[in-house]
Amino acid sequence: MPWLSTKRALATAALVLGGASLAEHSAHASIVERIVAVVGERPILLSDLRQRARPHLQRIVMQNPDPSQQAAAESEMFRELLNHMIDERLEETAADKSRISVTPEEVDAGIRQVAAGAKISPADVIAEAKRQGLSEQDYRDEIRRQLLEGKLVQLRVRGRVRVTEQDARAAYQHVVRETEEQSPVDLRILVLQIPAGATSQSVAARVTLAEELSKRGREGADFCELVLDYSQDPTTKNTCGSRGPVPLSALFPDLQRAARSLKAGEVSSPIRFQDPNGNQAVLVVQLAEARTTVPPFDQVRDQMMERAFIEATDRQRKLWLQELRRGVYIDIRL
Repeated sequence: MPWLSTKRALATAALVLGGASLAEHSAHASIVERIVAVVGERPILLSDLRQRARPHLQRIVMQNPDPSQQAAAESEMFRELLNHMIDERLEETAADKSRISVTPEEVDAGIRQVAAGAKISPADVIAEAKRQGLSEQDYRDEIRRQLLEGKLVQLRVRGRVRVTEQDARAAYQHVVRETEEQSPVDLRILVLQIPAGATSQSVAARVTLAEELSKRGREGADFCELVLDYSQDPTTKNTCGSRGPVPLSALFPDLQRAARSLKAGEVSSPIRFQDPNGNQAVLVVQLAEARTTVPPFDQVRDQMMERAFIEATDRQRKLWLQELRRGVYIDIRL
């Protein structure tokens, strides 16, 4: 079940990010080498940063057609990537002190793990990485970094992690909220418009009609026929009042509340509604199909304990990295 997927998949980021080459991205710009950060006595060069950024650039271009938006997204990406590379340098130093390393055989095993998870061959994994802008060595380096981080987390962080039943229940509530907000909702909406400048008597008449239609829907009348006969939204009269499934969070607050309160097939009480443009209406809605729900906590307790453990481990890793930063000279020059 997708909502229970809590483990961080090994190196999948390298496969899903688009890969535009640096030459394509900056064909009209000359690159001057410089230092963008110093960690202890080790510099991070601009060329290193740009090399690591290559797989991200095409995605940014595809998602941000406006040049100014592209520039802002790239600037933010470079800042985040540089901070990530600083953390990697700190982890490498910690690994050297602890005599931890990753062998080529372990990298091969990591690639096989990625391939098994994607149900493809290791050769296909490498081919996909190349197709998206990464060389085989780039991809192997990414696997090595993640394996090294995993070993350090096991050695330096896991001992700090304590997970309780309360943590598992907190993780469960987060999953419930997340599922509720992201699950598609298909509402059928019968619209009775209130004309601008309508008298109080006209408004009352609309409300009375909505109450009658709501009652008829609750008593078993075909809601699609009610929409066809009475709804004043011409764009949805032939679709039973539905605009198709949308995330709950995309609905107006009044409609969110109605969707949360209804079971599949149930019809709401009349809802007084006003859109951002000031247009008013009285709505009657029916939930077309059941929303995705999370099983009771007792049925997924083990998964929630695992999720809570992963989240706690990530928090402790961040605290550990902060401790490392305090003990090392870091100069960011980007």
